[in-house]
Amino acid sequence: MEKRTDKNSYTVLFAVGMVLIVGALLAYLASALKPLISENERLEKQQNILYAMGINNNDEGSATFVSTDEAPKLFAKYIKKQLVIENGEVKENAEAYLIDVKKEQARAKEGKARRLPLFVGEKDGKKYYIAPIRGKGLWDAIWGYVAMDENMVVQGVYFDHKGETPGLGANIKQRYFMDDFYGEHLLTEAGVFKGITISKTNSDPTNEDKNDFEIDAIAGATITGDGVTAMIKKDLRLYVPYFQNLKKQG
Repeated sequence: MEKRTDKNSYTVLFAVGMVLIVGALLAYLASALKPLISENERLEKQQNILYAMGINNNDEGSATFVSTDEAPKLFAKYIKKQLVIENGEVKENAEAYLIDVKKEQARAKEGKARRLPLFVGEKDGKKYYIAPIRGKGLWDAIWGYVAMDENMVVQGVYFDHKGETPGLGANIKQRYFMDDFYGEHLLTEAGVFKGITISKTNSDPTNEDKNDFEIDAIAGATITGDGVTAMIKKDLRLYVPYFQNLKKQG
């Protein structure tokens, strides 16, 4: 006599039941964990912005954020203004750091106005203007924050990635690479935006020339380096009118 569990219909019903149960469980977990995930993302963005302007726990060799416990307090202390630039208008927005740069880039591709977040920090009497950037590496997304002074001279950076190759492209978030950007100029003396190129043929491996618009490339990470070059030039160019107006006002 054939058992009920030997029938094909039983197997199909069992599989459907398991899919429904597992799907419901995953949906519940996603919903329950959403506030925690959002909070972690918020704290990470604050840490990234602070890192770029030099508020971090770096020692002699490693790149280290301030703790998640310290981040909100330090963010409130050092970030004096959060701005959103849209269609040439500049407005203050207390949650500009939550703007999704990826979504704003997609809006621009659709011909819609793109919102540009900009954070004005102050440390030891000096102002920092921190802009988020996003691009494509070898395997997936890369992103970062660039801190500049009023002349668009780099005062610090933070880079990260989703899936670059360990020991190669993933090294864009290593301190030895990020520290090279300090003091690099984004504008020529005439005020023309040139950006920064990650170059394999850079003749300044110790990075002493801050006016050559180049950074020495990471060995074996050409495509990731090209991605960093592209996102710096593509995204930071959009902030030039803001800095031009800043000079006029100054």
